[in-house]
Amino acid sequence: MPDPADKKTPALPADGKPRCSWCLVHPIYVAYHDTEWGTPLHDDRRLFEMLVLEGAQAGLSWLTILKRREDYRRAYRGFDPETVARYGARDVRRLLADARIIRNRRKIEASIANARRFLEVQEEFGSFDRYMWRFTDGKTLRPARRARAWKEIPAESAESRAMSKDLMRRGFRFVGPVICYSHMQACGLVDDHMAGCFRCE
Repeated sequence: MPDPADKKTPALPADGKPRCSWCLVHPIYVAYHDTEWGTPLHDDRRLFEMLVLEGAQAGLSWLTILKRREDYRRAYRGFDPETVARYGARDVRRLLADARIIRNRRKIEASIANARRFLEVQEEFGSFDRYMWRFTDGKTLRPARRARAWKEIPAESAESRAMSKDLMRRGFRFVGPVICYSHMQACGLVDDHMAGCFRCE
């Protein structure tokens, strides 16, 4: 979930479309909001990318991560989970030395461990996509009443808690209920666009 700490005085982009207030602080946020956030995602490599990025965000703002997204894609070789799963000590040192990404050993080692667990899930379910969407019965969850203020949007849900519990049971790291809910929002399992937003269905 984007960090409301990034919020400054909203200023609508030139097109005049009404948007969720959280994105009106930076062009990167606007583009992400307009084209990705809340949009159903079914590509396994992209799902893995978002899993790594959400883990990297822990304790930081989402804008900090989005600004480094292309650097992460280069550092993680396009987020191919099979490639990342083969990373060893030399790759950990390479990533820790890369000033373009968040150089946190626990997060980096977790991303590699998660790649290995990701492949196990793919083998068991046929795809990570099939596994993940089970938590919402294959559909995008939408609130009965759209939020009008950022504080009305929950930080977690029963579904994100169930996902977190199962991922941790499988050995995934940095997958608490809040991170899982952010992942669900980012990948369209949840559509939390606010009332009045042009993307609100």
